[in-house]
Amino acid sequence: MLSIALPARGSRTLTQSLHGQLLAAIRSGRLAPGLRLPATRTLARHLGISRNSVIAAYEALAAEGHVAARTGSGHYVADAARAPARVTPDPARARERHLNAAHRGLAAPADMVDPPRAPFDFRLGVPDTSTLPFDAWRRLSARALRSMARDAPGYAGPAGQPALRAAIAAHASLTRAVACTADDVLVTAGAQQAFDLLARVLVTPGRTVVAVEDPGYPPTRAAFAAAGALIVPVPVDDQGLRVDLLPHDARIVCVTPSHQFPLGCVLSATRRRALLAFARRRGAVVVEDDYDGEFRFEQRPLDALQTLDDDAAVFYVGTFSKSLFPALRVGFAIAPAWARAALLLARQRADWHGNLHVQDTLAAFIAEGHLARHVRRMRGVYGERRRVLLAGIARDLGRWLAPVPGCAGLHVGTRAIVDIDLARVVERARAAGVNVDRSGRYAMGGDVGDGLLFGYGGIAGAAIPQALSTLKRAFARA
Repeated sequence: MLSIALPARGSRTLTQSLHGQLLAAIRSGRLAPGLRLPATRTLARHLGISRNSVIAAYEALAAEGHVAARTGSGHYVADAARAPARVTPDPARARERHLNAAHRGLAAPADMVDPPRAPFDFRLGVPDTSTLPFDAWRRLSARALRSMARDAPGYAGPAGQPALRAAIAAHASLTRAVACTADDVLVTAGAQQAFDLLARVLVTPGRTVVAVEDPGYPPTRAAFAAAGALIVPVPVDDQGLRVDLLPHDARIVCVTPSHQFPLGCVLSATRRRALLAFARRRGAVVVEDDYDGEFRFEQRPLDALQTLDDDAAVFYVGTFSKSLFPALRVGFAIAPAWARAALLLARQRADWHGNLHVQDTLAAFIAEGHLARHVRRMRGVYGERRRVLLAGIARDLGRWLAPVPGCAGLHVGTRAIVDIDLARVVERARAAGVNVDRSGRYAMGGDVGDGLLFGYGGIAGAAIPQALSTLKRAFARA
């Protein structure tokens, strides 16, 4: 068998090294055209590595044209004429073909790259910070600094400060009926780091199929695509994710059940049960992104998927970007027991731990009840803005748009009910001082329809009627 020297087991360059040595052997003629390569299981056993590493290397070579896969027969060295003249020996380049679909529609969302400020601001993901109890935050921040000065803190554990983990567990249990303790909580640098860590732990590059909502949140699918997952878009309707259209080989399903991003619908109780049943049958896991679930209106909220999960299959991800402010950069993941050790190791390898001063301040802020009081107050404020917004959409824009049913979050989604160029409407609206976004921008390229998205965290309720009147004129001109 071909002599191959690999780095130590567990090295993150193992697959890349195997791919590079096989590629060099093919180019030099040591592996001649038409030669059948060893079976993946056989080569893995011979090298003492995981079969997934061999599969990833073979698939990289196949995607580059150096190897041909024959169903039921194995992998063969391709004819010399088929091999490209220059190929960078990097499996990530080879996976590019697999991931093309994942990178379509990855335009940064409005809450990551903001458009210029405008007099009327319907941007997504922007909370109202005007009534935040900053005096209490400053007091608790100073107290945390004094404590750090006394104790001369060093490095900390990757899971997060114990007091913050306990505060998050209590907050999630109270506000979302999520069953957890402090031991279940991993504190992260925002929800995005939680997605990145989950992708590192759960994805086998080139093999793991990840189902995502379409349209959906681009940074989530980008995190899994960057880890080498095969991204499959699944349509969304007014009841949320079309669970009946999930690919049978999906091993990870990413979903926003409490307030679908960006459309705003709620995953129905029937589909929640169906999704958990799918995970049970297929041995899949579910990543539940509850990015603004604290803000609920009109009716009793449905239980979180994590609450309904009896099979340790749901990873619950939350953030304080909407309930407090995005610059805080604190999120969390509540993970099943079987995955905690791997997630802690991934966090330690990524950046070890977060900002201890911020964590200590936030822990005290939650424990003293400031967060709960702020959320209750803002629920009333946002609820009134939402009511004014829906009435105004019906009055001024009903000829063109229909709201998507929903009862939570910081934005309302709509669908276009006539054939109109919404990109042009958005352009004209911004020129007139109205920041508004399109749902079609968050799609992966399929025919999922289009509509406008109205965030109400960054606009005063009194300004909404004038903003919609201005938008009406943009529609009329378009």
